[in-house]
Amino acid sequence: MEGDEEEDYMSDLFIKQDVRPGLPMVRRAKEAIQKEEKQKEANEKNRQKSIKEEEKERRDLVLKSALGNENKGFALLQKMGYKSGQALGKTGEGIVEPIPLNIKTGRSGLGHEELKKRKAEEKLENYRQKLHMKKQANEQAADQFRIRFKTKQEERKMEGDLRKSQRACQQLDLQKDIDVPKETWFWIEPEEEEKKDEEEKEDECTSSDLSVSEKLHILTTYLREEHFYCIWCGTTYEDSEDLSSNCPGDSAADHD
Repeated sequence: MEGDEEEDYMSDLFIKQDVRPGLPMVRRAKEAIQKEEKQKEANEKNRQKSIKEEEKERRDLVLKSALGNENKGFALLQKMGYKSGQALGKTGEGIVEPIPLNIKTGRSGLGHEELKKRKAEEKLENYRQKLHMKKQANEQAADQFRIRFKTKQEERKMEGDLRKSQRACQQLDLQKDIDVPKETWFWIEPEEEEKKDEEEKEDECTSSDLSVSEKLHILTTYLREEHFYCIWCGTTYEDSEDLSSNCPGDSAADHD
C-alpha cells in the first residue's frame, strides 16, 4: 500500500527538484550545441586530407627534425671538424641553423610578391601625398581667409575715415563760406541727392572710379593743405609749419 500512497509534496526530494521555467529548453539547447561540436570533430578526424596538406605535414615534420649522420652533407661537415650546434665558418661567425625553406604554394609567377609589395608602397605613398596636398590646401585656404578678413577690416576702417573726413571737410568749408565742394564726393551727400537721375550720376563717374584709399588720400591732403586739419589728430593747426612740426604724419599708420 505504500507504493500507492501519494507523493509527499513537502518532502526534501520534491523540494530539491529544479522547477525553474524555461530550464528544459536551455538544457536541450546546450545538448544540441555539444552534439554539433562532437559531430564537427568527428567529421574533421574522418575527413581525408588533400595531397597538399599531407605534403605540408611531411615537410614540416622533416624540417623540425635535426640533421643526422645519414645526411651526406652533414656527414661531410663532421669529417671536417663540424659539431652539432656550432656556427659555420673558420672563426665560427656564420649561421647556426640551416637557411629556412620558402615553399611557393600559390599559382602566381616569380616576382609577384615583390610586385604586390611595390604596388602597396606606391599606394601608401600616393595616399600620403594626397594627405599632404590636402593639408597644404587647407592651410592656404586659412591664410587666404585671414588675408580677406584683414583686408575687409582695413576697408571698413578706411571707409569710416573717409566719412569722417567728408564731414570735417564740409564743416570746415562752410566755415570759410565755401558753398560748393571742390569735388562732389568731398562732402557727404544728402539723402535727396542720392535719388538723382542716372544722367546726373553719369557725370560723376570719374569720382566713383577712385578707390576708397585714393579718395581718402586726396581728401586728407586737401584738408591738410586748405584747412591745416588732420583727421587722425582731430586738430586744426595754425599753419602748415605748425602742422608739419606737430602732426606725426599724413596717414593712419603714422598715428598708430
